[in-house]
Amino acid sequence: MTKVLIIGAGIGGLGAAIALGRRGVDVDVVELRENSGVLGVGINQPANSLRALRALGVLDEVLAAGFPYDRNSFYDWQGRLVVDCPSALGGDVPANTALSRSDLHRILIGAVEKAGVKVTHGTTLHDLHDTGDHVDVTLTDGKAETYDLVIGFDGQRSPLRRRLFGTEHEPVFTGYSVWRLTMPRPAEVTHTMLFQGDGTKAGVIPLSDDSMYLLHVTAEPGNPHIPADGMAEMLAERLAGYGGLIGELRDSVSGADGIVYSPLSEVLLPSPWFKGRTIVLGDAAHACAPHLTQGAGMALEDAVVLAEELSPTGRAVGASLQAFMERRCQRVKLVQDVSHQILFGEMAVTTETLPAAVAHMRETLPGQLRQVENFLNQAFWAAGP
Repeated sequence: MTKVLIIGAGIGGLGAAIALGRRGVDVDVVELRENSGVLGVGINQPANSLRALRALGVLDEVLAAGFPYDRNSFYDWQGRLVVDCPSALGGDVPANTALSRSDLHRILIGAVEKAGVKVTHGTTLHDLHDTGDHVDVTLTDGKAETYDLVIGFDGQRSPLRRRLFGTEHEPVFTGYSVWRLTMPRPAEVTHTMLFQGDGTKAGVIPLSDDSMYLLHVTAEPGNPHIPADGMAEMLAERLAGYGGLIGELRDSVSGADGIVYSPLSEVLLPSPWFKGRTIVLGDAAHACAPHLTQGAGMALEDAVVLAEELSPTGRAVGASLQAFMERRCQRVKLVQDVSHQILFGEMAVTTETLPAAVAHMRETLPGQLRQVENFLNQAFWAAGP
């Protein structure tokens, strides 16, 4: 394996570029966006994601830029504590470290440059032809090149996935969306704090000594278009039923800039995620709800494991890709299933069932969360759960 094309310069694509570049592979990255600007607010990196970042050589920079914490607290809609859950994650790394997406992107770009990888913006795949021995590629800027492997980290609506596998695996809208906003961090926000509402969920996650991000998950039937100039007022209206900390923060939402609104969709491409010498990874293969904060983690694990499986000399590319699938499928499927169950379970709570739901959380949540975290804390290079 000497030359690879990566389509997409998001977290997973940059992670794969670093992992392969550090192993001496000649890597080109193409990104359709004209610039390297980052959409989004903050992002949490649980311990398994931090281990992948350590394998990429950037863990220390991530820890220096982020806010580490080791527990999650759950509250009712009025801000009354339901249960506090120390995290089972971590050990050799912090349980969680949250940071701004722009900081994470900056760190990954620095490592990409250090690995000698070139990122070209404003272009993407136009056409490819797999000869069996290599892949002939034409880009939208007219350039033509030959590669040993093409990797698509091109997102939920992946054109490469559609090219390889048709349109039957398009993203499925869950019926729910998440609103996110970076805000000043009150002193009490030292870890993830989640608040169960009536068919909604709110929360805060610290990003630094000075900042945090507010999140709110709501039902949005029909996936409506939300105009940017109305987002602040709409978010404030949707938070109207909350008291406690969320109620206090609600007054700061009106008129706020920088709200990021994201419909929640899911993708799970059946195995294998490759055809010949082309593979799709990250959200292109397995986009999930954000309720375990595992989107970036699963993409980074994909990147590290793929680089490992491509390393043995003398092994056919198809055999390496199949070995990769054997190490990734069960883990990714479990993460998506649990994330889906959490989303739909929380959103099914009604005014009538809210008190019972809160009582059920108090009794069962610590054990359930510990079980999931113990699974996530396993070495991500292991085959299966």
